[in-house]
Amino acid sequence: MRIIVLGAGQVGRSLVEQLVGEKNHITVVDRNPERLQLLQELHGVNGVTTLCAHGAHPVTLSQAGAEDADMLVAVTNSDEVNMIACQVAQSLFNVPNKIARVREQGYMTQNHALFSKAAVPVDVLINPEALVTQHLKKLIRYPGALQVINFADGLAQLVAVRATNGGALVGQRISMLRERLPAVEIRVAAIFRKNHAVIPDGDTLIQDGDEVFFVAARPDIRLVLNELRRREKPYKRIIIAGGGNIGARLASVLEDDYRVKVIEQDMARCQFLSQRLRRTTVLNGSASDRELLLEESIEAADVYLALTNDDEANIMSSMLAKRMGARTVITLISNPAYADLVQGGSIDIAISPQQATIGALLTHVRRGDVVAVHSLRRGTAEAMEAIAHGDAQSSQVVGKRIDELPLPPGAMVGALVRGEDVMIAHDSTQIEEGDHVIVIVPDKRDMQAVERLFQVGVTFLL
Repeated sequence: MRIIVLGAGQVGRSLVEQLVGEKNHITVVDRNPERLQLLQELHGVNGVTTLCAHGAHPVTLSQAGAEDADMLVAVTNSDEVNMIACQVAQSLFNVPNKIARVREQGYMTQNHALFSKAAVPVDVLINPEALVTQHLKKLIRYPGALQVINFADGLAQLVAVRATNGGALVGQRISMLRERLPAVEIRVAAIFRKNHAVIPDGDTLIQDGDEVFFVAARPDIRLVLNELRRREKPYKRIIIAGGGNIGARLASVLEDDYRVKVIEQDMARCQFLSQRLRRTTVLNGSASDRELLLEESIEAADVYLALTNDDEANIMSSMLAKRMGARTVITLISNPAYADLVQGGSIDIAISPQQATIGALLTHVRRGDVVAVHSLRRGTAEAMEAIAHGDAQSSQVVGKRIDELPLPPGAMVGALVRGEDVMIAHDSTQIEEGDHVIVIVPDKRDMQAVERLFQVGVTFLL
């Protein structure tokens, strides 16, 4: 594919890192020469070219090869530049696939009328704040989960959980799950132990501290969580530090079911939130103010979420909240180096908005009939949902048993979704045309090989 990426910030760089080495021709456009120089040094030998210019200008897009481009991905820091770039790419160059990151809520509320072929021709809208809010909502719904991912419109879910002493399965073999939950179909798809992948089989012992990824039908998730951890009480009291876009969105979707408080330092923003939110308590002050946290009974909080735009402030207030008794601490961290350092200590879960955005982008950039791609463990692993097409002659997967698939080492099919039925994968399970196949890939470098399996051969097209 010939792909133009507008914006060499964290998201743009991460996207390029995901796509290099897959025989794509990638042109990255940015106005910052230092960012481009870094990309050129890292990936110049892998088919990546750079252009220092304004991304929405027709001359720039022409120089970037828009006449022959298969896709434009606009992820600059400006919503308006991203939108106009898509307009120019459509009107002047007829680029077939246009993806834009748009943050401003005002644009998103009008998306049906605004983002169309007759107006602003964006094929795929990516809103990081909405993606992070959805992710946080699922974590609050499932106490103890590190990550919750929907597949096949939510029929199946992939859940990550840290196994802890007191959970029924710590120190037991994976095969014990079937004995303890005979009515539940489940597949342990990956285990990470001290940052190293462990290929699971029935004899694998689950140890304290393991990150266990399992696939099950959505109604069975809570039962499995209770086996891997001590039984967690549902969350009730939520404190959100930061009333920005993400904090406000999250409070809005939670306030009908939870007791929510938002701490915001800016008085004007507090007044805006108090008018917009119906049942949420809005507090003016600093989330690092020990006295304020004491007054608001931080020790009784089930979840403390640090969602400001400042990584350092989020980390420090989270550590303070945990020390003062908050049950679970979730922290928004943009710098991936910080996220790797802090998660699992005072901070229970570190959330990267960049990784949420990258997962959404990869869903539309990957080859084959890929429905969804999700980053796991902050980008070190991936989970993919792909649709099997073709027949036994044209497809490498249709008509094959799971144990016959030439998957890379460690990669595993977790489940199939056939119609409305979730089928947990076993070696003897046979893939049929139209199945949604959920594949977990512990090493993201193997994704290209997995994608090739789902590409239909020429005989099917003829």
